[in-house]
Amino acid sequence: MDYGAPIGFRIATKYPERIESLIIQNGNAYDEGLDNNFWEPIKAYWKDREAVNQGLDNDWWKNVKTAYKRPNMTNDEALRFLLTLGATKWQYTNGVRNVEDINPDTWNHVQPLLDREGNNAIQLQLFYSYGTNPPLYPQWQEYFRKHQPPTLILWGKNDEIFPAAGAHPYKRDLKNIDFHLLDTGHFALEEDSESIAEHINYFLKYKK
Repeated sequence: MDYGAPIGFRIATKYPERIESLIIQNGNAYDEGLDNNFWEPIKAYWKDREAVNQGLDNDWWKNVKTAYKRPNMTNDEALRFLLTLGATKWQYTNGVRNVEDINPDTWNHVQPLLDREGNNAIQLQLFYSYGTNPPLYPQWQEYFRKHQPPTLILWGKNDEIFPAAGAHPYKRDLKNIDFHLLDTGHFALEEDSESIAEHINYFLKYKK
């Protein structure tokens, strides 16, 4: 999922003979999956790391500027918001069925790691380097079409970072696909770990 999916796809395209199957959870390989408000300032950041207020005028990011009381922000400043406790909690709770079921230990354990000295610069570099992935999408899609690895898709359909629009295109390129949209958010395992485990066990037992 997330950052891990592009790493896996790079390995798969380089060593296709080593791949028996794919299990994908909210991991994007299609332009459709990045065509939303969340990604607009990040895409602008890929083009210009000194960008100011680029892609920040949609409803999603207007809320961020309002919270900061900053009508104009650099894209760098806006992306730093994604490293705050409020944003971390949002990633764990947005789109879930029952917020009460999500253990606060999740974001409270993650945040001190994000807050380590120097980590902001590392995370901003990760945001920037994610821009190396979309140019590889055609290569990954060709791998899907050519090698047809059995694939299990488990996708939190309420994820606003990697929305379900990025899940459906896999069905264009993969013939042997077990496809499930889950009524939850970005970190689907936090709410649906049992059903996800059942899907994985079944897939690994019966995939062809």
